[in-house]
Amino acid sequence: MALDHEAGAAPGTERTTCAIVGGGPAGLVLGLLLARAGVEVTVVEKHADFLRDFRGDTVHPTTLDLLDDLGLFDKFDALPQSRVTSVSVPRSDGGQVIIADFSRLPLRHPYIAMVPQWDLLNLLAEAAAREPMFTLLMEYTVTGVIRDSDRVSGVNYDSPAGPGRLLADLTVACDGRGSIVTESIGLPAQQFRVEFDVWWYRIPTHQEKRESLVPRVGGGQAAIVIPRDGYLQIAALIPKGSDAVRRARGIDAFRAEAASLLPDLAEGISAIRSMDEVKHLSVRVDRLRRWHAQGVLCIGDAAHAMSPVGGVGINLAVQDAVATARILAEPLQHGTLRRANGTRILARVRRRRALPVVLIQSLQRVVHARLIMPALNEGATGPPRLLLNIIGHLPPVTVIPAAVIGVGPRPEKVPAWACRPPG
Repeated sequence: MALDHEAGAAPGTERTTCAIVGGGPAGLVLGLLLARAGVEVTVVEKHADFLRDFRGDTVHPTTLDLLDDLGLFDKFDALPQSRVTSVSVPRSDGGQVIIADFSRLPLRHPYIAMVPQWDLLNLLAEAAAREPMFTLLMEYTVTGVIRDSDRVSGVNYDSPAGPGRLLADLTVACDGRGSIVTESIGLPAQQFRVEFDVWWYRIPTHQEKRESLVPRVGGGQAAIVIPRDGYLQIAALIPKGSDAVRRARGIDAFRAEAASLLPDLAEGISAIRSMDEVKHLSVRVDRLRRWHAQGVLCIGDAAHAMSPVGGVGINLAVQDAVATARILAEPLQHGTLRRANGTRILARVRRRRALPVVLIQSLQRVVHARLIMPALNEGATGPPRLLLNIIGHLPPVTVIPAAVIGVGPRPEKVPAWACRPPG
């Protein structure tokens, strides 16, 4: 356990070198990497377990390579999962055109694995627990940051044993959209207008498992059908702010509307018993103008909320974590971040990761404007005809969108000191 009681401090006060708020993919990857570097690290997670439905369940090729480098791929590969090897769009003649072919990527694992996020998080937590410098605190809800003059020196929390304080040389916010740490320190953010939300639901299926994602569009509706192990996960797009009105129409209206877009899945849709099985995600796109203050750093969704387009949010958050570990492991080992130049070191994380975030968010916003909103407004839909013609004549170009989605700009490599053989 990497948690020490602070000598001479009030009861309920403990100390660690790095406090990570949030046990999601970014938090656990960062915690595991820092622990392997010999940094004392404590991850604080507010829930009792990782069992939350309709979280991002996409594990991209670069994240699969990361698991391989960490020595965890064999255990990950044994988890129940489905694989997506391509993204297709429907043609006017009823056929399909592959626009992103992950199998063409020159990587060890050229596909997207669809795995319940709790399985991935359990795997990471179990691996981290084997490191003597790592501690995971479950059911610890962070209520705010601790300040020492103008420096953040840790967090306050509520736990089953009562309130307490965790002091740290560095606090890292990995607690996602609506981060309590980000709100506590008041970092300025740039927000972008988004005009749609997502309804998530699942339906059982006995259909043969497919390895391609195919958007469904028609009649002012749009949805993505995601193949999973034993069921289909549906992401239905709805105009922003319409959740309450649509939900009030009741389950029968929902079934009829969904079946009109997905007639081949009507039987499964009829098995949805109530609107409680339809979960609402409020989509937002934003990014902090600065990711750090003295003693604190924000990464992942706490620094940049991504659209669900492409399912790239998890991949970007994991890449943030890898870059953070590589940049900060040595300064944390030597206590450099407590010195006057500590903020300049923290600023290096944003300088490294800002470009991928800006590029991906810009592409997502183009997709919003050119594809999603026209579909919801019953306008022209689908990729430009020129693009489809190019793909039809030059199929290898499908590796380009596959690389954007599956790899992303500026992929990060696991530091050599964190790599392990399979086992």
